[in-house]
Amino acid sequence: MKRRNFFQTSLGAAGAVLASTTVQARPNLEPAPQAVGMLFDSTLCVGCKACVSKCKEVNHMPPVAMGKDTHADFALDLSFATHNVIKIYTSGDGSKKDQEQNGFAFEKRSCMHCVDPGCVSVCPVTALTRDPVTGIVNYNADVCIGCRTCMTGCPYNVPQYDYNNALGEIHKCEMCNQKGLERITKGGMTGCAEACPTGATLFGTRTALLEEAKRRLALKPGQVYKYPMGDVRKPDSFHEKVIPQYKNHVWGEKEAGGTNVMHISAVSFDKLGMPPLGERSHASISEGVQSTLYSYMALPALALGGLGWVVKRNTEVANKEGGDKS
Repeated sequence: MKRRNFFQTSLGAAGAVLASTTVQARPNLEPAPQAVGMLFDSTLCVGCKACVSKCKEVNHMPPVAMGKDTHADFALDLSFATHNVIKIYTSGDGSKKDQEQNGFAFEKRSCMHCVDPGCVSVCPVTALTRDPVTGIVNYNADVCIGCRTCMTGCPYNVPQYDYNNALGEIHKCEMCNQKGLERITKGGMTGCAEACPTGATLFGTRTALLEEAKRRLALKPGQVYKYPMGDVRKPDSFHEKVIPQYKNHVWGEKEAGGTNVMHISAVSFDKLGMPPLGERSHASISEGVQSTLYSYMALPALALGGLGWVVKRNTEVANKEGGDKS
């Protein structure tokens, strides 16, 4: 078969299915019944990276060295050795904190623990799963086959592969609740929220964190507010600070179906490097389309049938031409 005929027939079969089928995305998944998460308030972050150090300590990860200095951590982005990192946005002379013009702001990068996670959806062996109670997205290295499909399914570029390991594994934040650690299951909180000296990273239930985020956004700039630290439901202390001019947006409330880790800021999220996302989760769209097209193997059956017809026709033509020559 000629390559052109192959493509024409394959596309024709796919078109026939699409013409006769209504493709619909499934609904977004709802937050887990007891979903836990974190709220990162960029305006409270001072860039001390105590959260990064605590994360490394809790998860037994080595520092990212620079040159001969193997003691300090110089991590600039997520990697197999860094599950949580602080980045900085700067503009102009960078003299004013939390302002877009001639200012700067800090932003945290870690797993967002999506309500409808794309990494879980695309994983062919369920190495990544969403806990049905807490909503935490966990990883099982014993199941993983190292295909790295999860890396393409995450809009935040969170899963990281250890290319230096012959048996390579995926690495990501599991909210300090992976097998053998289970800080959340034991009634604790994430290491980064525990270590944060200003409450920039706050732990709690998704519901309580969303309420706290909206409370801050509703306050008048210039007011002094006592920011809870640690667990929003039972704070161990408070950090008093003047309310800034927040952007009226809780990142993660609705983006791509929502996330359990949410962010608020005085600087636009596109400037902080967040991807452009709608409210529909990528997983709901892809799974809905695949479920429709592959129902009862309709698309493969039609494609195979079309290819078989072309092969049969070409064979008959070839046999006829051969007979005419003799």
